[in-house]
Amino acid sequence: MARPLRVEFEGAVYHVTSRGNAQQDIFLGKEDRSRFLEILADSVARYTWICHAYCLMTNHYHLIIETPQANLSRGMQRLNGVYTQWFNRRHRRVGHLFQGRFKAILVEKESHLLEVTRYVVLNPVRAGLVRTVQSWPWSSYRATSGQIEVPEFLTVDWILSQFGPDRARAVRAYRRFVSQGKGVNAWEELRAGAFLGTAGFVEQLAPLLSQKPLDPELRKKERFAARPSLEELFSGISDEATRNERICQAVWTYHYKLREVGEFLELHFATISVIAKRASQVRNQK
Repeated sequence: MARPLRVEFEGAVYHVTSRGNAQQDIFLGKEDRSRFLEILADSVARYTWICHAYCLMTNHYHLIIETPQANLSRGMQRLNGVYTQWFNRRHRRVGHLFQGRFKAILVEKESHLLEVTRYVVLNPVRAGLVRTVQSWPWSSYRATSGQIEVPEFLTVDWILSQFGPDRARAVRAYRRFVSQGKGVNAWEELRAGAFLGTAGFVEQLAPLLSQKPLDPELRKKERFAARPSLEELFSGISDEATRNERICQAVWTYHYKLREVGEFLELHFATISVIAKRASQVRNQK
């Protein structure tokens, strides 16, 4: 069964979640969480994302990502893939870290984004990990509420602007807003499990949901819907020879672009080209 296509367009806003395979923890300590945030920061810069909020739990994470360019899937593939490789090396393990592909819900910015950002930072309280939202250091709440310096990858301006032009008053209002949100259902207008917004919002998206393959990028996604992700291809690799063989598979069998593989592995695309050719020659000699 083919995977469903991602709805991606310039300016889209998503609530993104990714969970550990078989419900396993994806963060085993402070260093894991810190490294994930470093990779997230790099992804935000690399793909010109706007990160409005985040929360790292134990076996999953939440992100609120706005995409000025239509590139969520590319960025998420790299984010999860690079972190998986690092995690497996650090903890001397192999195999999948994440449970399949990430989940992304399109959010109507004007009417629903603020509520979803509150939901995200309140997750540790709802889960019983802490009693107060400010007690959890691995979310965007402390930065947005003015308790710590805002990291470069996080954008708090839009959230605070919803509470007025005066920054100090906006911060106080934001704190009150979050403190009152524990019992609020943020998902009342979730539609088809993939869209959070008004009926008019979904109607506006109708042209993007059409099955007519007008967009070359959509045609590409349909063509390669069944191929493994780069994360799946390169998961569990512990030696260079196996990595090179997987590079050959990615390029020649699954038709990934050299630049795509290079970005994922943090290698120049010319290096990927040389490796793919050599691995192919070795394979043909066997």
